[in-house]
Amino acid sequence: MWSNYTVQTEDDGRMGVGGVGGHRGVAGPAGAKGTGRAARRTPKMSDSMEGKIKLAFFVAIVGVTLTVLGVGTEFWVELATSKTWSNNQTCQTAYYGLWKGCTRTLWVDDIDPERESCGPADLPGESNCTYFKFFTNGNNAVIFKKTTHKNLNITAAVLAMMALSMMVMGTICIIMSLSKGVPFFLKPASFCFILSGLLVLVSIMVFHQSVMALLSSDHSIPLHHELSWSVACVGFSGALLILGGVLFLVLSLPYSPWEKCLPQRSTTTTTT
Repeated sequence: MWSNYTVQTEDDGRMGVGGVGGHRGVAGPAGAKGTGRAARRTPKMSDSMEGKIKLAFFVAIVGVTLTVLGVGTEFWVELATSKTWSNNQTCQTAYYGLWKGCTRTLWVDDIDPERESCGPADLPGESNCTYFKFFTNGNNAVIFKKTTHKNLNITAAVLAMMALSMMVMGTICIIMSLSKGVPFFLKPASFCFILSGLLVLVSIMVFHQSVMALLSSDHSIPLHHELSWSVACVGFSGALLILGGVLFLVLSLPYSPWEKCLPQRSTTTTTT
């Protein structure tokens, strides 16, 4: 009886060990699977990588700021009559942007004597600004008996707003990439910033065509025109946005382009 009990206990112990071993055998592949999943996770970015992303993001943010400044102001183009068009004491100039236009009456004594046309518009004088009505009721604006081309003006404004929306999407992608610590969102951000920069530059080109259409609508009053500082801000911002997008694209690559190019140059120089 005692011998049977001993054998049964030994058998139960062996079965228990085997059961534990079986559980371990089952847990072994599961642990291997867990290790494989951990190995397949996206690696966290290093501190140097994060610093490079922040530097490229600073370039893009400067571009976004200049775009907002240029789009929100009305100094895209200045139109100036001759100093002797109305009378010998005052002259008129006009300036407008994507959303509204202003006419300004200046004193001739304040203008540079060597300047033939009225202006510049930042001289002291009386201003009258109105928002364009082709965004509400579809009516064209009349400036010095010249009529605006509403389709071109609306197209330029729509392109600028599309560029701003792409900037917002790119900014969200970079913030998520920095907060999560993964470079996954760099490629979408680069696409958004490059596309926004191109849209900004195309908006300037369309706006310039609208200015040409305005000037050709009536030739009774000769006008001197020049693009103002708002266009300069928007043009410079477009270049910065494209540069920032290219930097994000380079940082999203799995290898460094410099490491790929420099060893080849060193090997070619040693062979020669």
